[in-house]
Amino acid sequence: MTQQWTEEAGRRPEPGEEVLIVGAGPTGLVLACDLARRGVRAVVVERSPGLFPGSRGKGIQPRTLEVFHDLGVVEEVLRLGGPAPVGMLWKDGARVGEHRMFEEAVPTEGAPYTGPWVMPQRRTQDVLHRRLVELGGEVRFGIELTALSQDDEGVEAVLTPVAGGAPVTLRARYAVAADGGRSTVRRLTGIGMTGEQVDSAPLLVADVVIPALDRDNWHIFRGAEAGSGGFATLCPLPQTDEFQFVAQTDRKRETVTAQDVREVLSSLTPISAEQVVEVRWASDFTVNAALADRFRQGRVFLAGDAAHIHSPAGGQGLNTSVQDAYNLGWKLAAVLRDGAPETLLDSYEEERLPNAAAMLGLSTRIHRGQARRGAETRQLGLHLRESSLSRETRTGLPEDALAAGDRAPDGRREGIRLFDLFAGPHFTLLAVDTPLPERLPALPGLRTARIGAYEAYGRGLYLIRPDGYLAWAGSGEDPARSAAALDAWARLVGAPVVAAAG
Repeated sequence: MTQQWTEEAGRRPEPGEEVLIVGAGPTGLVLACDLARRGVRAVVVERSPGLFPGSRGKGIQPRTLEVFHDLGVVEEVLRLGGPAPVGMLWKDGARVGEHRMFEEAVPTEGAPYTGPWVMPQRRTQDVLHRRLVELGGEVRFGIELTALSQDDEGVEAVLTPVAGGAPVTLRARYAVAADGGRSTVRRLTGIGMTGEQVDSAPLLVADVVIPALDRDNWHIFRGAEAGSGGFATLCPLPQTDEFQFVAQTDRKRETVTAQDVREVLSSLTPISAEQVVEVRWASDFTVNAALADRFRQGRVFLAGDAAHIHSPAGGQGLNTSVQDAYNLGWKLAAVLRDGAPETLLDSYEEERLPNAAAMLGLSTRIHRGQARRGAETRQLGLHLRESSLSRETRTGLPEDALAAGDRAPDGRREGIRLFDLFAGPHFTLLAVDTPLPERLPALPGLRTARIGAYEAYGRGLYLIRPDGYLAWAGSGEDPARSAAALDAWARLVGAPVVAAAG
């Protein structure tokens, strides 16, 4: 149930809130959930009257499913979605054969989720919103940001009800722009964005109901049937009666009507306008690729589409946005709750900007037919090895060895599922085929576990960050040296030098 910000609807934000999140799309909701479970007070405002109603970002990649595992929503996402259907090529009104749109991946012990998993974006946001409410958070709908300033202690935002009413001035320690490609926060903060037009032909996207068309395949129309050099697709959305219709069109419309959708669909496919019994949502846009010049300006952070705009061809936009929020959440909490130095927040841009740029380039290449939807799109290979927070103390590792900065694999050993061990707002120290050190780093809520030999890791000690990446790795052969190295890493996040073993 959506809720407007009125006197009757409940609490207005109080002065001294810790984080203002502008935008309740996947980015804002993931960040809000992550902060809520860490006990950080956040106000989420969304100018729309409710959650986004369409299917737009329908492809959920394996790395995002791992994030959802940590946030406690993966079972619901798996229940409400389904695997991507096999493509079916059409020509001259007839089916001409199957087309594998994605390189197939087999689940493994270390990487149990494959993808993409298909689910309408509105359902993803519904799941995240329900989780946020469970964690004690909320979204204030119908509120827009109209002014923003900052000083050394925090930000000051003017929030105005869209339907009319007196503005409210909110004071917070930090603000996060999760308000999309036309971000008001980015504009008010003065951060530039550099990009290019990926394709001159606009894309039309719509959610349609076509009972006459089978739902066994992702239907692809190309060549003369879809216009010169163009294309149209109809993807069945799992657990619904809808297809997502995507098509290149000859012009961008000010508003897209149901009649427009029927006319475009019937002109590019063998399906008649009358067979489209319902159009539930529609939009069109020019395909651009753009990257913000910075992801941080003082106490304001950019995340999601506010920081990077992708072609939808590679299925990377929503997923890269979720990774932004997941990276930023634990760092904000470390500063606000655990006494970490504010310099820790510098690592957000350091880590996320290069990864976003890489995914942006991949999306553009896929759109232009220069790359396939392969292993890179699953985002399991993204790493932070060059980050100032990644410390690898072992030498002579094979090129394919797991190292500091890599994603921590899943697995089951000694009755422990590693993803369940890692899940939650804490660091984890994992000893693989080696003893844990007697002295532990003084990281808040540190969990420890020891397991036997596991090929995905190799023998050693591994400190796993709250966002599932290896912060530090060592051989464990010299306990005193390991303890000292772990203490040194812990000081990066403001932890005391030594803690007793627990």
